[in-house]
Amino acid sequence: MIKVVRGNPTPEELAAALAVVRARAAAASAVPPGAPTPRDSWSDPSRVAAHGVPRPGPASWTRTYWPG
Repeated sequence: MIKVVRGNPTPEELAAALAVVRARAAAASAVPPGAPTPRDSWSDPSRVAAHGVPRPGPASWTRTYWPG
């Protein structure tokens, strides 16, 4: 419930304020609480794993994390 505490708003002003409150409430409820947020592509582990496993060799330990 919304109550005007001070002033005397016109019906148009009251409708505009109510529209803003309803839009903010709809935007807040668009994402359900506890829903997972999408990951950024730079932190996606499959980006690193997509290049394949490094081949054995003297410097293979340096390529275990960084692709290339």
